[in-house]
Amino acid sequence: MEENDSSNLNNDLGLGSKATAGNFRTLNHDGTFNVRKINVPFYERVNFFHSLITMSWLRFFVLVVLGYLFINTLFASIYVAIGVEHLTGVQKASEMGKFMEAFFFSAQTITTLGYGRVAPVGMAANVVAAIESMLGLLTFALATGLLYGRFSKPNAKIKFSNQALVAPYRGINGFMFRLINPQDNQLMEVEVTLSVSMKRENSTLRDFHLLDLERSKVVFFTTVWTVVHPINEESPLYGLTEETALKKDLEFFVMIKAFDESFSQTVYSRTSYKAQEMEWGEKFLYTIKQEKKGIIVDVDLLSQTEKAPLN
Repeated sequence: MEENDSSNLNNDLGLGSKATAGNFRTLNHDGTFNVRKINVPFYERVNFFHSLITMSWLRFFVLVVLGYLFINTLFASIYVAIGVEHLTGVQKASEMGKFMEAFFFSAQTITTLGYGRVAPVGMAANVVAAIESMLGLLTFALATGLLYGRFSKPNAKIKFSNQALVAPYRGINGFMFRLINPQDNQLMEVEVTLSVSMKRENSTLRDFHLLDLERSKVVFFTTVWTVVHPINEESPLYGLTEETALKKDLEFFVMIKAFDESFSQTVYSRTSYKAQEMEWGEKFLYTIKQEKKGIIVDVDLLSQTEKAPLN
């Protein structure tokens, strides 16, 4: 079997046979890698644009609100330090009241809304207001660009089955999993690449194999796609049992490439399956039914299976 597998041996995934020697998961379900870099200088490691574009929407808006409050609090403190008497229209109030007047004046200045009854008087207050208004223009232009970048960022939100199966397939068995595009955008020219990582015999090092697929490309991706690797005599999975799969700590790497009609760009998606996420002797339930108005796909059945004796 090793001689037959040599032509499919693939060590070009960029993960390394030594680096992945442990039993940890290399690629998470959400497509992120379990790789952490240390001893990198801060100025080389930091990437504000990438962090702001890729973080969740909740974290992004929380960060924007906190930044807005911080800047206005900072400038309000400066106005109070200069003296609120340099702001016309400030009503006589407690120290907290004066600070709040300065805070809302700062909010009006940084957003360039214009002034109501409060306006700067004197050189110091006008200089601070001018600096703040310029900072506000730059900050809101940056925030607008980031917001547009997040909306316009192409992202293939492909949904994968929770588990992979070893199921009967055309007189033999096959390794298979399912995927679907749950959104209404159209993906075309969809390609899938499947590789497997396994421990070598009597070694902690790993080999990577590129697996042949029943079908590696579809033109239209409108329903459910069951990706199948036939486990024949040329497959590196040939002869493996559930026990040996766990012993070899198999990890399957899935890479999806597609053209998104909405963005007119190529998008990618990736995930992985570990040996303990394989179900043996199961097959997926059929998810498609026909009605008078067209085809219905039940996404809830994507990961549903039933028993199927192996060949």
